Amino acid sequence: MRPKQLPARDVVYGDLVRRYGEDSAFKQLTHAVAAGLGLMVLEVSTAAGAVLAATDESVFEIKMDSYARQSKIRERRDTEKVLHGLIHLATAALGYPRPDDLANDTYIGRVSVEQVDGMVREACRILDDRAAAAEANNDPLADAPELEQAWRAYARRPAAAATKDGRLAPDTTRGMVARALRFLADQGFLVQVSTEQGGTYRTTPRYQIQVRELAADLAFEELLALGVLEVTDGGGSLRATTSDTLQ
Repeated sequence: MRPKQLPARDVVYGDLVRRYGEDSAFKQLTHAVAAGLGLMVLEVSTAAGAVLAATDESVFEIKMDSYARQSKIRERRDTEKVLHGLIHLATAALGYPRPDDLANDTYIGRVSVEQVDGMVREACRILDDRAAAAEANNDPLADAPELEQAWRAYARRPAAAATKDGRLAPDTTRGMVARALRFLADQGFLVQVSTEQGGTYRTTPRYQIQVRELAADLAFEELLALGVLEVTDGGGSLRATTSDTLQ
């Protein structure tokens, strides 16, 4: 219930995590209590603590409808939800661009507001090019109208604009990304390390566990398959395949 809390920082929490690993009856009880609250126990470890996920209709579930509605965006609701979904997918893909990154418990990824925005914009450009080529060949993409509406909505929105008090406008794409990264930080999935590139964050073990579940999703795989990112070294540093360098 306190996602930023870690077993290493709390003696009682640390003892509970150890008991979970050693006492099968306690482990079963933990899962039963969680299920009664509409939660799934994804993993319990000394590094991440208890990592939970809400089931459908749980009181703890954060629905994309509610998340997107909090913004001041005036797009159609279904399009708006897709835009926010793209941002979260891109964040996960940037944090863990290779299968080995998800399997390596010591791996720490880094993402920034500018990186995520750049990745989504490049994905939009690639999808737009594919749609144009398919249309030229009289072979329109499946569900093209809905997809075009989403990526063109993102592409036509300004990346950045300042408010009267100098803050990043929330209805810009970078404003949306900044909000998403702050949300993930509040959930204990990211930790901000600097204000560079609009805000730079490192991933946490809790986020790695969550993305392991997400990585089986077809949308995640297709986003990586677009080739927007290129891994440049064994340490997992990234650069964009466009002319703009993302470090």
